[in-house]
Amino acid sequence: MELKEIQELIKMFDKSKLGELSIENGDFKLSLKTKEQEIVQMMATAPMMAAPVAPVMASAPAPVAAAPAATPAPAATAGTSIKSPMVGTFYRSAGPDKPPFIKPGDKVTKGQVICIIEAMKLFNEIEAEMDGTIVKVLVDDASPVEYDQPLFIIE
Repeated sequence: MELKEIQELIKMFDKSKLGELSIENGDFKLSLKTKEQEIVQMMATAPMMAAPVAPVMASAPAPVAAAPAATPAPAATAGTSIKSPMVGTFYRSAGPDKPPFIKPGDKVTKGQVICIIEAMKLFNEIEAEMDGTIVKVLVDDASPVEYDQPLFIIE
């Protein structure tokens, strides 16, 4: 399954009222679950495949008054937010003993690597979408992030 297909599934799952979704195709397995804090659990037991995937099981959502909203960027901070292009684990540096790619106050240029998001054992370099100055880092190092979650504020 291609990364784009997985991202589209996550978007559709997010918009649905399902509480859990599991998909299996040969050695590939994907499991999505929602909980009080919108935790998404992904599990792959084999390399990604390009074959089409059919849902195996989808359970009804747990009765909830309203789905929790994504954490908005703080209103007091002016600027544009740089959002996560995928679900994964956010890292500010290339390794535990390495300095962070950027910190508040740093000037960045479009295309400059600003962080890494690990998704399914793949480390994806995330680049700045525009030139500017980093005002604030909104996510702690080694924290899970959701698709479209604000990571940085840039001016």
